[in-house]
Amino acid sequence: MSAWQPLPADLPPEVGHFVEQLRLLKDRTGLSLVALGERTAYSKSSWHRYLNATQPPPRQAVVALCRVAGADAERFCVRWELAVRAWPRTVAPAAVPAVAPAGVTGGTGAGLSAGANRAADEGGYEDVPTVPWWDLLAEAPEPESLPARHSWAASHRLLLYALVLVLVLLLTAVIGAVTLA
Repeated sequence: MSAWQPLPADLPPEVGHFVEQLRLLKDRTGLSLVALGERTAYSKSSWHRYLNATQPPPRQAVVALCRVAGADAERFCVRWELAVRAWPRTVAPAAVPAVAPAGVTGGTGAGLSAGANRAADEGGYEDVPTVPWWDLLAEAPEPESLPARHSWAASHRLLLYALVLVLVLLLTAVIGAVTLA
């Protein structure tokens, strides 16, 4: 069991309970923060902030931790929703960065999406999910929804690479055998 820093006394009970449950879940994995960061695509410093209640974690970070720990993500996401609603709003709207996260576009002036601007103006928390690349593979469109030529290319590209590799190896073996003879 890790020696955790005590949580701030002024935290709402929903936030305190959620962070305590996250800490127990992290301890159950037996991983260090560095190893947890490598397995979830969230950095060690991010996990440190999440597990010490200095910043609410994105929903996808909670899902990633549940996946690593083998826990019920749905149950933890309900707790996450309750905690995020009650999370102390210490960030002033002026302190919100004007740089949009990668992949976020919008015509709202400062570079933030309309939802992020609205959340910043209201002093709220905007969950901008960061998904590891391996989760994006699971969400790839079905071949039926792709054009026929793209579907063929995508499904046969690996086979083509393997065939070329076998031919190169055979050619190398034949050349080697001829030069030794």
